[in-house]
Amino acid sequence: MGIRDIADDSDTASFIRPRRPLDYQIRRAREALVHFILFACAFISIFTTLAIVFVLFEESIRFFADVSIVDFLTDRQWTPSFKPQHFGIAPLMAGTLLVAAGAALIAIPVGLASAIFLSEYAPEHVRSLLKPALEVLAGIPTVVYGYFALMFITKEVIRPLFPESDIFNAASASIVMGIMIIPLVSSLSEDAMSAVPRSLREGAYALGATKFEVARKVVVPAALSGIIASFILAVSRAIGETMIVAIAAGFTPNITWNPLESIEAMTAYIVQVSLGDTPTGSIEYKSIFAVGATLFLMTLLMNVLSQFFLHRFREVYE
Repeated sequence: MGIRDIADDSDTASFIRPRRPLDYQIRRAREALVHFILFACAFISIFTTLAIVFVLFEESIRFFADVSIVDFLTDRQWTPSFKPQHFGIAPLMAGTLLVAAGAALIAIPVGLASAIFLSEYAPEHVRSLLKPALEVLAGIPTVVYGYFALMFITKEVIRPLFPESDIFNAASASIVMGIMIIPLVSSLSEDAMSAVPRSLREGAYALGATKFEVARKVVVPAALSGIIASFILAVSRAIGETMIVAIAAGFTPNITWNPLESIEAMTAYIVQVSLGDTPTGSIEYKSIFAVGATLFLMTLLMNVLSQFFLHRFREVYE
């Protein structure tokens, strides 16, 4: 009998082939189960995101069947509850951007300075205490920030300095929102700075640079992509914030660049209409989905920009 005949004989082939041990088969089954669970979790996450987008834009399309998208983007009045109705998104976008810009003016310099201190100056034991304490700010409920802005920042800080300011104003919302997103800027920027190779710092020190010069001329430029990404993500977080602007900034759709006046952000309008007094299926009800879709596209654009800066301008060190 030749080798070919042996290979063709099923009984002989099964006899020659070694059987896999039982524990190996159990490990393969467990691995397959873990693979299935992880795939299911990833699928659920993607499916949930797609479902949210589908519902959001489905209702938005129904809204734009009644309201011209040109009027929505160009009209400078937002009066959905009054006759004649106007659905110009400009006042809501102006209020949202005003608060987000004010928050960025506070969070970016303070967060970047905190990141430089934690990365370049703080000893390890101090850093291990300060960084978790700083990140505690991110765990405070935003409704608490809102009442802090209204009851303390407005009454005790802004109105004593500017008596003409409104009780609900953009300044108090901007200040507190800036405080809220400081940990986001600080943590992400510090992580980017910590990833800069130690050899770059040592080379700068060998040339006689001071610690501040190393941080300003070596570390920050090397980590610039991560730092800019943290700025964009923080501003995106501020644009999507709800409770702070709903409590502290007011519900007055107003195109203004005066932070002492009352404004209405897009998220605040969604809260206002979602309180339960608006009939389901009405034009006012549909408008919250159009506003939500606009907000979704704005935050999506900000996140895409942050990813662009991370991948396009990232320094690669060997």
